[in-house]
Amino acid sequence: MAVNKANENTKDLAGKIYDVKDYQATDTLSAGIATTHEQASDAYMEGEIHPVIDDVNGKDVEVKKEGYEKESR
Repeated sequence: MAVNKANENTKDLAGKIYDVKDYQATDTLSAGIATTHEQASDAYMEGEIHPVIDDVNGKDVEVKKEGYEKESR
């Protein structure tokens, strides 16, 4: 019986997709999906010229480009 219950929980987790209601949800899974959706939407809309990460306080944190500079020859 315990295996069946665990399988049901796994199916619930694996079958969870983004819903607008996730922004008001109090459970960790829905909140995480809402945050991931927001980040993906922001990245898609902003492009990658000046990528930033939104922290939990709403501040934009610039993605450092260290290691991506072209080497001068």
